[in-house]
Amino acid sequence: MKKSLLFTLFLLIFSFTSYAHQQSTAYLTLEQQTSPTLSLTGSWQASVTDLDKAIKFDKNQDNVITWHEITSQQQAIFNYLNSHFNVLQQELSCKVAFEGELSVNNHFNQSYIHVPLHVDCPSESSITINYTALFELDQHHQAIAAIANASRVFTENTPKQVINFKEQSFITTFVEYVKQGILHIWMGTDHILFLIALLLGCVLVRKQGEWQRVESKKQILVDTAWIITAFTLAHSMTLTATAMNIISPNTRWVELGIALSVLFAAINNIWPMIVRLGWITFCFGLLHGMGFASVLGELGLSNEYQLMSILAFNLGVEIGQLVILAICLPLLMLLRNNPWYKKAIMPAGSVLIAIMAIQWSIERF
Repeated sequence: MKKSLLFTLFLLIFSFTSYAHQQSTAYLTLEQQTSPTLSLTGSWQASVTDLDKAIKFDKNQDNVITWHEITSQQQAIFNYLNSHFNVLQQELSCKVAFEGELSVNNHFNQSYIHVPLHVDCPSESSITINYTALFELDQHHQAIAAIANASRVFTENTPKQVINFKEQSFITTFVEYVKQGILHIWMGTDHILFLIALLLGCVLVRKQGEWQRVESKKQILVDTAWIITAFTLAHSMTLTATAMNIISPNTRWVELGIALSVLFAAINNIWPMIVRLGWITFCFGLLHGMGFASVLGELGLSNEYQLMSILAFNLGVEIGQLVILAICLPLLMLLRNNPWYKKAIMPAGSVLIAIMAIQWSIERF
């Protein structure tokens, strides 16, 4: 029984670590224009790295992708997207046009190709969007879409989605943003590993210069509740403030700060610097909230229910976080009874998390 629990914990940490930040993300933005019919103008943005797998920009194979190599493949990019993106209205195809030139911008310190899009449909009724780009290359690819007053996430399992341009109901909007909040925390591996790094030490106490197991389950629950509450309060504050444009942090430094917070939490398990983690967790939570807000910014806020969108997204993050807690904490409480937990499992898990955090820190610097 104990061996199976040990294996489960290692598998859990390893799967999170190996999966971390391999998921590719594209962004689809379409705004409704004033027109007697349905007219949408916007863009599709995909990372240079992802599109290179589909288009093969580096023709001279010098391992350097230049802007000239990208623009020389402009028609190939248009053709690729045209075959993986279509819009239907009442079973009829809407006209999708690529108007304008390619450009480049950055998302989370990565270069993205900006492809201009224009969609024309005969009426203002609902549309069905089929999006399958890059799924054949990466099954974890997702496209975050902000379409008029609707926010969606296209994945391999949900490539077809219906967009209704009539005023969305309160309940429909609330449920959508809660769902997006849950999905984001589950796909945000840096946030998950930060929580796991904290939880690894919650079942132990530092006495006489070494880790010892906490005997009382009640004490474990109290300590964990304090840490999770501090993290929740902090990221809720900055998520709301950033989403409402009260503060405007630099995304690059926020992402770097999040990576460093994961690194600190992991190293602190190996060489304890701070035993009482409540306040330091609160400080790091402020950074994580800004990171959550950047994703909410990509999704866009509901035009009719802006504040509710923020609160619903935050609620979704909390639900996703509680699910992670419900899975990990009982397992760790069982494992703490094994002498190998404090000697090898907790340190080894922390080292794996630290290695991943170092990689993120280098990538984001």
